[in-house]
Amino acid sequence: MGTVPERLIGAATRLFADKGFDRVAVQEIVDLAGVTKGAMYHYFGSKDDLLHEIYGSLLRVQTERLELIAAGDGAVADRLHAAAVDVVVTSVENFDQAKVYFRSADQLAESQRLAMRLERRKYHERFRSLVEEGQDAGVFRDTVPADLTVHYFFGAVHHLGSWYRESGTLSAEEVGRHYADLLLGSLRDQ
Repeated sequence: MGTVPERLIGAATRLFADKGFDRVAVQEIVDLAGVTKGAMYHYFGSKDDLLHEIYGSLLRVQTERLELIAAGDGAVADRLHAAAVDVVVTSVENFDQAKVYFRSADQLAESQRLAMRLERRKYHERFRSLVEEGQDAGVFRDTVPADLTVHYFFGAVHHLGSWYRESGTLSAEEVGRHYADLLLGSLRDQ
């Protein structure tokens, strides 16, 4: 059944994904989680704190995985490919968390919104460092700025929630490989 915080996060994630952050009352979250409001407020000061944690937990996992991949011994193209596949797969595996954040981040308190943007920027910068490493090594062309390449790629990743369905013909892994192939193809001299 999970700990109280896990149950609250799970309930909030489902409700926010189904109804939207602004249409969910705290009472609905605690009812679905099977806890009292007092228990919720023991762990989370507000509904905003739940939203912050929903995406924050996914971003922490993705960041840890990216660090392991980026610090690996393989060729930079292989590490970038693995990182690109990983962000797609982990986003799909945690679709509700990702969708909730991208649909509702603008409703966070400004301080929390800025904190999340900073964490996401750190992730993107680490991802970009792989592109730059490949450009510096002459493996990737440098005619397109690394920043633009990363923004383009993540724009596509963030758009997954509008079209990807688990019941579709492609698995998360297949979509991840295709996205990674497209990214690396765009970085190589034509």
